Amino acid sequence: MKTLPLSDALAEAYAHCEDLSRQFDRDRWLAGLFAPAEARPHYYALIAFSYDIGRLREVARDPRAGEIRLQWWREAIEGTRREEARGNPLAAALLDTIERFRLPSQAFDDMLAARVFDLYDDPMPDLAAFEAYCGETSSALIRLATLILADGRDLGGAEAAGHAGLAYATTGLLRALPIAASRGQVFLPMEIFARHGVSRADLIAGRDGPELRAALAEMREIARDHLVKAQKAGWPRQIAAAFLPLALVPLYLDKMAGADYRPFAAPVEAPQWRRQWALWRAARRA
Repeated sequence: MKTLPLSDALAEAYAHCEDLSRQFDRDRWLAGLFAPAEARPHYYALIAFSYDIGRLREVARDPRAGEIRLQWWREAIEGTRREEARGNPLAAALLDTIERFRLPSQAFDDMLAARVFDLYDDPMPDLAAFEAYCGETSSALIRLATLILADGRDLGGAEAAGHAGLAYATTGLLRALPIAASRGQVFLPMEIFARHGVSRADLIAGRDGPELRAALAEMREIARDHLVKAQKAGWPRQIAAAFLPLALVPLYLDKMAGADYRPFAAPVEAPQWRRQWALWRAARRA
């Protein structure tokens, strides 16, 4: 990978992105440690951007304020706010990464459009809408990471990235069910819950029961299916680091299938040593 020197300001901007990744998306930050050193700052810029647009429900005063922030990002990436954006360390690092690796602006535009859903209380209607949302957010992030690892080239892995993103996002949204429910949000497809006799009101109220457990088990099987499909599709060794977070999917799914699983108690976690061990083993296999 060819690298160009960074100015002091850019170096600080990239360090800021790594700090955000380490604090707020630790699993992807850990996975990034196995990427080549020269790619890591740019990978963390992507992760920090994903974190920033994914937390708008928490920080925006109302949905309109969140939409304004998403539009600001859209204009920054398009170039109409380029100079203003360079004063923001996260934006400066992201814009530099986009330019260096010729990352497609359409992928970012789709990601920003998908995140509008986060700002409102409308439930995810069906599996098709859910997979589209995961594809435009999680899958796109993996795909962009592959381009960074390949120095801007497309070495393949698009099919694997699609399934990998769905497996990772489905698992993450299952883990985050208590947080979403406490905010009155339903990110998982209501189509599946309704088929098992679970309503939106049941989810928001945190009502556990066999019907809910059956729906969640079906969602876990969907995640496992996408994991298998991603692994079968495969990817070139040079971009393997982009897929390392997949190693954590079985870890979390197994915990949610355990007898002590409480869907609404707290987000499902695993000790960091187990996560690092899973990532290390996956990196060695790659």
